[in-house]
Amino acid sequence: MKFIQVCSTEELPNNSQKVVNIGKRKIALFHYNKKISAIANACLHKAGPLGLGEVSAKYDGMYVTCPWHGWEYNIETGSAPPGFPDQQALYEIKIQDGFILVSEEPIVKVHREHHNDPLLEDLIKLKYQTLENSLNILGISTTNLARNLPRYSTSEDALEKSLAYASEKYGAATKMVKLRDLEFRNCEGYYSQHSHACTWPCSITEMNPEDGMTEVYESMILWADIVIVSTPIRWGNASALYFKMAERLNCVQNQITLNNRILVKNKIASFIITGGQDNIQQVAGQMMCFFTDLGFIFPPFSFLGWSRGWTAEDMDKNTLLFKKSEYIKRTSMEIVDNCVEVLKQIKDVNSHLIHAPKPRRNDSLSAEIENKDMNI
Repeated sequence: MKFIQVCSTEELPNNSQKVVNIGKRKIALFHYNKKISAIANACLHKAGPLGLGEVSAKYDGMYVTCPWHGWEYNIETGSAPPGFPDQQALYEIKIQDGFILVSEEPIVKVHREHHNDPLLEDLIKLKYQTLENSLNILGISTTNLARNLPRYSTSEDALEKSLAYASEKYGAATKMVKLRDLEFRNCEGYYSQHSHACTWPCSITEMNPEDGMTEVYESMILWADIVIVSTPIRWGNASALYFKMAERLNCVQNQITLNNRILVKNKIASFIITGGQDNIQQVAGQMMCFFTDLGFIFPPFSFLGWSRGWTAEDMDKNTLLFKKSEYIKRTSMEIVDNCVEVLKQIKDVNSHLIHAPKPRRNDSLSAEIENKDMNI
């Protein structure tokens, strides 16, 4: 077997690791416990750089953890942890005249086990449930209430009015998702490491299909024709739960950047925004900017707003007046009417002719710069 000289032994002292090239392939070298070993650098999951991962003693040996999503490999054998059949390509090492040589071909071939969870099959295959004549209306409440101490929510009440009206007048199929009832992790910033590290479905969802955002992805992307999001105003912005959801929707938007693939097709979005004081238009502007970047379409007059102004600090009267408001009763219906009317117009739009004028990787001025540590 042919061996390729990759570096000197001085360049790889004990308790260190290094990424080297053999032709177009990147190899991760490890020197731990005074033993040098080599495995393929690209993680079997999404090609994360194993040579940049943390090495520690666990299970039955020394393992490297992929810095992207946490997959692990024994650095001496290339095998996954006990119980997992995955096998990373393992290369033979020779030391000659103070230099490290790596076999040109692996001595143990790579094997990637199929890990797709059946719970995610609809998301992976994008099995849309919207039809030519469907009218599926999803309400997403982003207000945060204590489970053991329920209280009245103005934003959620208006959303419930809208959904009830949609069902009664139009025979719409309606669904309410309350973010506070879903256990879901915050976005963990995989996109910040590499654009390919943020995946569809979300990397967190891949690791835990029972994460609460799975329900949001299925309902918003696959099921809904119309999405109405309700939020209270918190310090001049939408709620923290709204932003927690929005960050996890990065995996929807980045499919445009990575694959020129628009996941949101012919869908309408509108918003319900309530607060004791003003800032409705700023909140609406932020939400509309975000949802248009996902691919949603808005009807004219696409948000309902409620506030009583800067000096309205008598908050005990806020819900009192809200419950009596004819304006809320009327506009919670009108926002549905607007959504349904525009939906009729866009049902026949050829979504394949809709383009996303968003930046992509090759548009970057640094696109030609090679990051030698990465595999993509």
